[in-house]
Amino acid sequence: MQASKKRGVTIKNPRVNQEIKASRVRLVDVDGNQVDVMSLQEARDRAEEDGYDLVEMAPQAEPPVVKMVNWGKYQYEKTKQEQLERQKNKAREMKQIRLGLKIGQHDLEVKQKHLRQFLEKGHKVKLTVRFRGREITHEELGHDLLQRVADSVSDIATVDQPPEISGKQLSMVLRKQ
Repeated sequence: MQASKKRGVTIKNPRVNQEIKASRVRLVDVDGNQVDVMSLQEARDRAEEDGYDLVEMAPQAEPPVVKMVNWGKYQYEKTKQEQLERQKNKAREMKQIRLGLKIGQHDLEVKQKHLRQFLEKGHKVKLTVRFRGREITHEELGHDLLQRVADSVSDIATVDQPPEISGKQLSMVLRKQ
């Protein structure tokens, strides 16, 4: 689905060159300056003469507004912009780190190292302590473990969602300060 964006207005599937149906149009040049109201053929000739394409920017206007643009370059730049936006959105994903109540010290340090890396990249991180068997009767140990981990990264992270129990899991969310 194509979309053209100009000053906050989004046009889905804009008509280009031969797809434009109106007999008279208001022509806007490459710099955004209004040229004149003229026949569609005159506008096409003028755009072709300068090496540009005509794109219908405001089909609902009377007469419709068309703009001279380099359509290939416009599409290329739009595609690049969409790719950048997707990359930025991906950087804000929620990562999850699972911990067990009986986790060893070294394993905990490795998890904290990964947690720090995720936070530095801008991700939110969900820390989850899973209780197995009768461990659920010692929920306070899970709270202590999560608090220790949160304290270890308190220099770069804050608690976004405090610890809360859900079934046999205790979870909290951290985000970069």
